[in-house]
Amino acid sequence: MKVVLHYAAGPGLAARLAAFATQGLDITACAESDDAGLLAALREAEVLWHVLKPATAAVIAAAPQLRLIQKIGTGLNTIDLDAARARGIAVCNLPGSNAPAVAEMTLLLMLAALRRLPLLDHATREGRGWALDAGLQDNFGELGGRTVGLVGYGAVPRALAPVLRALGCRLLYTARSRRPDALAEWRALPDLLAESDVVSLHLPLTAQTERLIDADAIARMRPGAVLVNTARGGLVDQDALTVALASGRLGAAGLDVFAEEPVAARTALLRLDNVVLAPHVAWLTGGTLDRSFALAAENCHRLASGRELLNRVV
Repeated sequence: MKVVLHYAAGPGLAARLAAFATQGLDITACAESDDAGLLAALREAEVLWHVLKPATAAVIAAAPQLRLIQKIGTGLNTIDLDAARARGIAVCNLPGSNAPAVAEMTLLLMLAALRRLPLLDHATREGRGWALDAGLQDNFGELGGRTVGLVGYGAVPRALAPVLRALGCRLLYTARSRRPDALAEWRALPDLLAESDVVSLHLPLTAQTERLIDADAIARMRPGAVLVNTARGGLVDQDALTVALASGRLGAAGLDVFAEEPVAARTALLRLDNVVLAPHVAWLTGGTLDRSFALAAENCHRLASGRELLNRVV
């Protein structure tokens, strides 16, 4: 079975993919920047392993033999589901496969934002680490003792909550329904924003959640609060966030996702020293790849044998 992974493969990843040949899977990796290569690879592909760059109607149309779009991850907002449905192409995702990695990155961004780690790293590399402005002392904080608000309570918050509790955090959460097993107190979103020192986003991007954190929502947050987003950039009004961070209304942010990706170098948010940034790689670890590819390969085998697919959404 011919499979296209729409993601660049370094030596380690290439070796992982080559090993699947023993299972009858011929996997071609195509960098997200190589549009021509993707179109060529899709001509014979039966399965697309989709990561981040949108699987548009045009991409789907370029694959006449395509039978399955397998999301490597959870979010489906980058797949044209209507185009897939019209062709009878199955779409599956992998809920929970990247949760350990994303939970760890979320914690990392919280800590790095509170400690202004990028600023300290940069100053130390330049030999200025022991000559910092004394005024920065007021900006360094600990996570323990703070109230952390989790917006959404899926696999990532469930993995993160015990760690935050062990660090001494008070936890709040909001979700579409209350979770009896949650290690956090439920709040409506406006109340969560008003009570939390750190707000962390863990929602899919849908018509209902787009720009959920807008200027009004930011105005409800505590002065000096920290916003962390490892979910989807479209959940946040990025311009409003930039204004709040630049003015000091919010103390800091830790962001792995952006309104437009790749984020443009001219973006004003990138020039703020109270923001910790990563290029949508919270999910990207060897553990995530092992878990994800094992499940994706299983779906390829199920497709070949006509069995029910795992986590089918279309």
